[in-house]
Amino acid sequence: MSEELLINITPQETRIAFLENGMLQEVHIERSRRRGLVGNIYRGKVVRVLPGMQAAFLEVGLDRTAFLHASDIDSSEENSEQISELLREGQHVIVQVVKDPLGSKGARLTTHISIPARFLVYMPNNGHVGVSQRIEEETERERLKNEVRELAEQQGVSGGFIVRTAAEGTPREALEKDIQFLGKLWAEIQQRSTHGQDVSLIHEDMPLVMRTMRDLADADIEKIRIDSRETYLKVHKFAGKFIPGLAKRIEHYAGERPIFDLYGVEDEIQRALGRKVQLKSGGYLIIDQTEAMTTVDVNTGAFVGHRNLEETIFKTNLEAAQAIARQLRLRNLGGIIIIDFIDMEDPEHRRQVLRALEKSLERDHARTGLSEVSSLGLVQMTRKRTRESLEHVLCESCSTCGGRGTLKTPETVCYEIFREIMRAARQFDAQQLLVLASQEVVDLLVDEESTSVAELEEFIGRPITFQVESLYTQEQFDVVLM
Repeated sequence: MSEELLINITPQETRIAFLENGMLQEVHIERSRRRGLVGNIYRGKVVRVLPGMQAAFLEVGLDRTAFLHASDIDSSEENSEQISELLREGQHVIVQVVKDPLGSKGARLTTHISIPARFLVYMPNNGHVGVSQRIEEETERERLKNEVRELAEQQGVSGGFIVRTAAEGTPREALEKDIQFLGKLWAEIQQRSTHGQDVSLIHEDMPLVMRTMRDLADADIEKIRIDSRETYLKVHKFAGKFIPGLAKRIEHYAGERPIFDLYGVEDEIQRALGRKVQLKSGGYLIIDQTEAMTTVDVNTGAFVGHRNLEETIFKTNLEAAQAIARQLRLRNLGGIIIIDFIDMEDPEHRRQVLRALEKSLERDHARTGLSEVSSLGLVQMTRKRTRESLEHVLCESCSTCGGRGTLKTPETVCYEIFREIMRAARQFDAQQLLVLASQEVVDLLVDEESTSVAELEEFIGRPITFQVESLYTQEQFDVVLM
């Protein structure tokens, strides 16, 4: 499978597109005014402890207080799991952000610090050495585990490590460099934590481009194209030092046409913001993202198949399984996801569709969990959410509909106006009433509803006039007493 990274740089924004066989799979966006916080380490101050929630809120220097649950606190020394025994108000704690602020929620924190490098993740508060599950060969797993233990002991670096997938086949010298780097970095962080301010940022994770090189760029990447000369030189230098085999695959793109336009990435991003995803067969998906969960509904649409209904449904669900896995990555959807496949009678068909979904999710960089098909025919799954979804990064709630995604019809608003006029006529003694509303609503009142308006005027004994307010939304109106 051919893999490419496209990196688009502007002073305000960095965008990275991850392509497989020329098809967009992931988009990562970081804006200079609002960088992500995941991975940042802070010296925080406990401002509130909530025993009922087994959680605490900490001031770490952000707009909102951050959330720390008891399960995310290293309690090995206290030998307790009760939040009131682990933390007290006014206490200072070294914490790391594991989830960016989302909507009305503040950042989520942990005291289980982890610092990634190219091949290793260092966990200073943990003595365990683990190996990525994606490294399957047992002899290689043992080699890496033993070498990391030996090198950490030689370097005098205490704590635990996780060996990353990129470390497979890596020589001992490369692991040694990572351990040296991580040991020095942690010593600097500790020093800043003791000499810093009351509440402060003591370690900031790398910018998006360097994080991508560290976390996503591996032996499978065929090309990395960057449209900024300055960033190209920085990335090339970084790769030459930490990923020598990748340096020759990094290119500076100097073409006139924007790099994302050249590969059709801009169009794919626009499509990823819509609810409807068209399938090649004629079927389609409807994806709805809410604060609680994301739902995906599969429909046959125009696909009628060639044999029978069951075969049509099976083919649509198979295609949908692959499309869903891609859309989850592309839109960066996380948390609870409910998938409503079209009902299948054949148990073997259900098994194959679920297997197709599992296989498509294997290439996802985020951790996923998948359940069996429920009695209602729904597939429940989870996908680890750390950063905001593509929709949350690029969009905001509609001010007209308040984020509902729907508006009251002009007819509904007309009838609300009639009820408001009745209320006003009963309560106040006015000569006449003036209705201010949008163009669509006024048009309906003076045309199709003109008979109803005349009957209402006769009933209340006062004239009613209408005025269009161009700035009013379809749902807004005012009844003015004159």
